[in-house]
Amino acid sequence: MTKKEQFDPTEKEYLDESFDEMDLSESNFVRCTFVHCKFVDARLGEANMTGCRFEECDFTRAKLNSSVISDCSFAGCTFTGADLFMSDFKDCSMLGSTFIDTRLDGISISGGNWSWVNMRFQDLHGLDLQAINFTEADFYSADLTKVDLRNADLTRANMNKAKLIDADLRGAAMPGINLIDANIKGTRMDITQTVYFAKCHGAIVE
Repeated sequence: MTKKEQFDPTEKEYLDESFDEMDLSESNFVRCTFVHCKFVDARLGEANMTGCRFEECDFTRAKLNSSVISDCSFAGCTFTGADLFMSDFKDCSMLGSTFIDTRLDGISISGGNWSWVNMRFQDLHGLDLQAINFTEADFYSADLTKVDLRNADLTRANMNKAKLIDADLRGAAMPGINLIDANIKGTRMDITQTVYFAKCHGAIVE
């Protein structure tokens, strides 16, 4: 079993350091900076992170279940195979981060910037993603069934092959988005979006 580490950093900087396989569960991260650091197979369950910055860090297979993450930045980070079950992200920036085979059920996202994130093939079924910035996010073949995307920014997001069954897109910004190959059965849209969708399919709206 991984040894539990005493790790409660405050206002510290870490560069090219490895925290692989460490048990950092229930740790408190406060206004710290991590650049090119590795958290592969690390245990971060129930951790609290506030005002931290992570740049190109590797969280492959890390367990962040039930963690509370507020006002943090994750730029170009990798969460392949990570466990984010019941984690809570508040006003975070996830710019360009990658989520492949990541466990996201039960995740809570409030505000923040999730532009350019890679969510290809991810299961986002039933999540509340209202008012999140997903500019140019990649949702290729993602399951967005019953997802609440009201007032989200989906500008130029990749929705090819995405499953939007019974999703709610009302009020979402959608310039440059292509829904032709998406499954939108039962999707709720406002009038502006409906007209846009019709034009995407070649209709002439007068």
